[in-house]
Amino acid sequence: MKKILIITGCAAMVVAAVSCSNVRREEGRAYMPDMSYSRAYETYASTEALDKAGVFYNARPVEGTIARGDMAAYPYKNDSAGYVMSANVKNPLDPAVVDMKEAERLYLVNCGICHGTKLDGNGPLWKGGDGPFPNAPRNLLTDPVVANMAEGTMFHSVTYGKNTMGSYASQLNTKQRWMVIAYVKMKQGQGKTTAAPAAAVADSAKATTTGK
Repeated sequence: MKKILIITGCAAMVVAAVSCSNVRREEGRAYMPDMSYSRAYETYASTEALDKAGVFYNARPVEGTIARGDMAAYPYKNDSAGYVMSANVKNPLDPAVVDMKEAERLYLVNCGICHGTKLDGNGPLWKGGDGPFPNAPRNLLTDPVVANMAEGTMFHSVTYGKNTMGSYASQLNTKQRWMVIAYVKMKQGQGKTTAAPAAAVADSAKATTTGK
């Protein structure tokens, strides 16, 4: 009996010693291997294999792709011809149905920091010349270049950037940019309506003084 126990014990020790070896004889099994070893191309993986296979891939959407729920893409490119042609583009949004409260919020968040909350070009980055911005932003109400600018040209400038102002195409989608344009045009219209009575009063006062 003792011999059997001794033999069994020795055999168990041998099995244990072999089992503890660091030599891996089998690959083992992975639970849900597709989760551990992706068989698809990783998002940021090298595209060298695709290039060798003659497949063009730049990780960008096809030109002209429109985001779900967004408006039709702007038709003109960022060049001198596109800038001139932009004057013919009308705002596709009816100002009567634009949520001006939301449009004002979009303006304040994205434009007010330079052009000011009153559209007077005196935003926090300028502060009458004391701010960190090197060039004075345009006064959207009185600057003749912007005050008389077509809606499409204004949209073109916001989309691609103009002079020291960068593009806002990544911050605002197409509809939001048109909403901001509608808001600016509304404020410009209010400014002209206010200026007209003031000019009439000045002319009346002048006529009274001169007796004409």
